[in-house]
Amino acid sequence: MRFISRARATARDRKSRPSTVIRRPSPVSAPGFEATVDRGALRGAQILFLCLPDGDVVEDALFGDEGVSSLLAPDAIVVDLSTIEHAKTLAIAERLAAGGRLFLDAPVSGAPPGAEAGALTVMCGGDAATFKAVRPLLERFSATVLHMGPVGSGQLTKTINNTIYDINIAALAEVMPMAVAMGLDPDKLATVVTTGSSRSFAADYFVPRILKGKFDEGYPVGKAYKDLASCAAVATQHMIPMPLTAAMMAIYQTTIRQGHGDLDKGAMILSYEDLLGIRVRTGGA
Repeated sequence: MRFISRARATARDRKSRPSTVIRRPSPVSAPGFEATVDRGALRGAQILFLCLPDGDVVEDALFGDEGVSSLLAPDAIVVDLSTIEHAKTLAIAERLAAGGRLFLDAPVSGAPPGAEAGALTVMCGGDAATFKAVRPLLERFSATVLHMGPVGSGQLTKTINNTIYDINIAALAEVMPMAVAMGLDPDKLATVVTTGSSRSFAADYFVPRILKGKFDEGYPVGKAYKDLASCAAVATQHMIPMPLTAAMMAIYQTTIRQGHGDLDKGAMILSYEDLLGIRVRTGGA
């Protein structure tokens, strides 16, 4: 199995489109894997897996000036593990289909610990035959692999999953500072929200890090915002009211506007801490 490492230049301006650049991948020592920066190594590939930052990067990697879609076998399957916009997924699938190639959107969930343990959850969108062909490969690094429906269903499911998760984090960011401002002990409060009825994956992951003031171990707020925008776009298109999601997006927007976009989602609590003049930290630090 061969991999090509692709990344998008971060510099951008209003007149220029972000460019795709080839970067030397880290050494891969696992048996059966070969890292390469030679796009020609993908010539004739039957299955291509992608896991990239956003829809523009996926589109550029496939169809840009150095895109690889034309190198693949005529009946190749492209499996996109990225989390991107639902509409962008449909457009990419349509463009691949025009060239006779198949597409499976297969975003993953489980965060770094799930990836390291090979216990991710994969939500797939595409026709049943394509899913069946790829499933054994997905099961190599996942504990749960689900076929959610036609193309786009995987991304739609991931968007919904992320929205529920993000609402949980936003609630912690809003309520915990209030509790500490009212005199509750941060450590005891943390014990309650990680063992009581409000317990969630968000609480288990972020609360211990909030107590330590560590906001650099998760996905950055600024980059995660695209998932919320995707959910809002679907809701707007279908005229579905989502007041909780709108409120949660406002907390994200405030966090980013206050300069915390490069920190992880737990950093949403910083805005409320600053507002109330307190810190939710072990020992009140």
